[in-house]
Amino acid sequence: MIIAIDGPAASGKSVSAKLLAKELNFIYLDTGAMYRCVAFSIMEEQIDISNKNSLRKFLNYFEIDLKYDDGSLTFFANGRNVTNKIRNSNVSQKVSEISAIPVIREYMVGIQRNFTKDNSCVMEGRDIGTVVFPDAEIKFFIVASDEVRAKRRQIDLESLGEKRSLNDVMDEIKKRDKHDSERGHSPLRKAFNAIEVDTTNMSINEQVSFMINKVKLTTNRKK
Repeated sequence: MIIAIDGPAASGKSVSAKLLAKELNFIYLDTGAMYRCVAFSIMEEQIDISNKNSLRKFLNYFEIDLKYDDGSLTFFANGRNVTNKIRNSNVSQKVSEISAIPVIREYMVGIQRNFTKDNSCVMEGRDIGTVVFPDAEIKFFIVASDEVRAKRRQIDLESLGEKRSLNDVMDEIKKRDKHDSERGHSPLRKAFNAIEVDTTNMSINEQVSFMINKVKLTTNRKK
């Protein structure tokens, strides 16, 4: 079974997906972090993203590996643990632009689909229910207010030792929303059959309980 969770940055996708996967004993896959691995590596190696040949050469040797342990994912890019490095603001500011490049999305979609061949997964991102797995059995689209999302992102950055004003973080989130929603290839949008979950005023437990109940209702109907 595939459970697709989409939504904008800092809406609560990752935490919900992790806990939902743990509750259901499914594999959890954070596709946004996978794109961050690519963005980080491209930036570090100073690859010219306007040059398709350079990008293809980069993808020929680029390897991403995920280690799953007790609900947590560790990300490796070309054998190097980049789990913390991919969360910094520099990567956040570039990941939307880099992940919108068609050759990169095609490469990553192939990896994501292969990962689920023998696994039941909770997979979260921005185009899981619309592009990667349009036939997913259950789809959620998670949203939250701009201010709440900015506060969440600010806390995440502080945990990495990076202090940013709330206004700066909110501006960054709005720019990313605009870029993700307006890109020509695999834009962020709600699948027609996705269940919307507004987490603005919900606790983590409330949103996970809501989603678990929806999963149970869906699976019971199919029995």
